[in-house]
Amino acid sequence: MQTKMQFQKNANVMSASGHSVGQIDRIVVNPQNNVVTHLVVHQGGLFSKEDKVVPIEWVLETHPYEIVLCDEAGDLEALLTFEEEHIVDADDGSFIVEENRQPVMYGSPVQGLSLQPNPDENYVTKIDKNIPEGTVAMKEGAKVVTADGKHVGTVERVYTDIPEEQITHLLISYGMFSKKTKLVPIDWVENVTEDQVNLLVHKVSVDALTDTSILK
Repeated sequence: MQTKMQFQKNANVMSASGHSVGQIDRIVVNPQNNVVTHLVVHQGGLFSKEDKVVPIEWVLETHPYEIVLCDEAGDLEALLTFEEEHIVDADDGSFIVEENRQPVMYGSPVQGLSLQPNPDENYVTKIDKNIPEGTVAMKEGAKVVTADGKHVGTVERVYTDIPEEQITHLLISYGMFSKKTKLVPIDWVENVTEDQVNLLVHKVSVDALTDTSILK
């Protein structure tokens, strides 16, 4: 029986029936207690892609480069997407229902082009993230920066305890041609943003950690 979960950057996500349903893209963390609440799973290719938000309770087991979901997860079709775009009134923030406009489909030739609004309209695009309030969707591969401002690597893997799903360590990697890895205790983390993990310790402390790549 597993006592820890591990979430590897770009790990393959499998359904309970053994089919690939995507790859790990982000880990959703409550920064107050370092508990992982959800995974963001990337689906699709270059022109047809979608990121789904998967509750951590639906993770059945994890392996170094693979995550297996429970039956309830299915193929993720019924789950919320990570980001949703809405057209809102710039003055009062109310949502606009565009009944007479042809929607722009992702992957179409006009993707990324701005719609020309009516001169009398004052609309803006608002992007909402479908994750719990107060949580952070940390990217796999987020930069790790020490208290003295040194970039010491990127997040390669996240380890959590079971059943609390509280992060215990971050595996960070560094080096261009000969990649090395180090295991950073969560107690050394000051805060987490989407793109960066800020540490409480200086670079000298990280340098003193054992290179775990030689232990494989």
